[in-house]
Parts: sequence; C-alpha cells; structure tokens
Amino acid sequence: MLLGRVCTRACRFCAVITGLPSAPPDPDEPRRVARTAASLGLSHVVLTSVNRDDLPDGGSAHYAETIRALRDESPSVRVEVLTPDFQGDRKSVERVCAASPDVFNHNVETVPRLYKRVRPGSRLDRSLDVLAHARRLRPAAVVKSGLMVGLGENEEEVVEVLDLLRGAGVDSVTIGQYLRPSRHHLPVDRYWEPDEFRTLAARARAMGFAQVASGPLVRSSYRAADAYDEVSANRSAEEEACPSRFATTSTS
Repeated sequence: MLLGRVCTRACRFCAVITGLPSAPPDPDEPRRVARTAASLGLSHVVLTSVNRDDLPDGGSAHYAETIRALRDESPSVRVEVLTPDFQGDRKSVERVCAASPDVFNHNVETVPRLYKRVRPGSRLDRSLDVLAHARRLRPAAVVKSGLMVGLGENEEEVVEVLDLLRGAGVDSVTIGQYLRPSRHHLPVDRYWEPDEFRTLAARARAMGFAQVASGPLVRSSYRAADAYDEVSANRSAEEEACPSRFATTSTS
C-alpha cells in the first residue's frame, strides 16, 4: 500500500484513516518496495494506495516510479496496480499506464443507487472512464475491477454494473461480500448465499468476462496471479478459435 496511511476520501465501508495527509510521498518508497519484493522472490506484485486528492497528480507519478523500480530490481516480475480514480484525470491514468503495468485494476465497489451513501467522494461514471481509458492505453494488459454485495443492492443492479464494466473493456472482475469493519461503518444489509455468488459468476461469464472471482471472501487481490493466468489462457484460446478477430488490419 503506497502513499501513506491517511486517505483524503471518506468511503463509508473502509477502515483506512481519513484526513489530510501531513507529508508528501516518500521518495524512497518505490526503491524499498522493489527491494522487498525481490527479497521475497515475488513473481506477481499488487500495488495499491490511499486516495491522495491533495496531490496535483493524485499520486500517479509515485505509482509509475514504483512499477519501474520493481522492474529494475526484478525484470520478470508481473505488476498489478489497484488505483484510485485520480479524480477522473486522464493524464494521471496515462502516467501509470506508461509504466506498463500488467494489470490495471480500479474498483467500482457498488451499484449506482448506493454510490452517494457508500462512496460519497466518487462517481461511477468517472470510475468507468478511468477503466475505459486504461483499456485504450493498454490493449494487451488485463483491465480489472471489483464490487461488493451486501450493502442493499439487488441481483439485477449488480448485473447492470457488470454490463457497464464489460462496456468499459474490463476483462477480469471480483465480487465479494461486504463485511463491516466497525460499528462506525455502514451496516451489512444482508449476507449473500454461496449459490447467489455462483449465479453472479455465471451471469458475468455469459457477458464475456475472461475471468470472474465471485464468493463471500473474495477481495480485489484474491488469487491475483491465478486470475492473470486465467485471463491470458482464455485470450489465447479465443485467439486460436477466432484468429480473424485478432488480425491486424492494414491501413495502407
């Protein structure tokens, strides 16, 4: 988790401290992260962060520097980023994507009807634009997103969000049960049954997602390396079955 411990947002499901960070990003953090990953022999690294709306670039340069440091230290490492929305700033998305992450993840978290209550500092359309822009910038990468259930949504509302994510070019999706961090956070409206998670997974796969993880304890980084491998395998199978869909069209 990059960029400190204090988040400038106040999402009502999250236990991270909210406030105005008192310090700029630590310039040595990318090097420390890279050395730690190398010392642990990691082959797949997930980088995430607090929201840093106090920074002009939302912390995007820090993400990019950390990706580059990881690759300098461990050239074969795969890097997955789970980013904020950068307040919808496309240049920040471009800055992160220019460092070539293998997976670009940004979570939408909930359904449109509940956004103001659950994520008062965020907007669904802005998050979808971040994902769609990452898709355009990194066509060969995996674009990923996730959401929670148990906050008062219904199945059709979740399916609506899944459809919007597919429209934004998302390949991989996670769906998990919301668990209340404390009595100061939003209460759990209900606990979804395992069969309901399986139904959501089936409906997501029918929409064309290359990888779906759906279950009570699924989170954004649930079996992240396996998820990447599954997307890659499904893409290869699709390309082999329909090579004309992936052929490069000449413009001459």
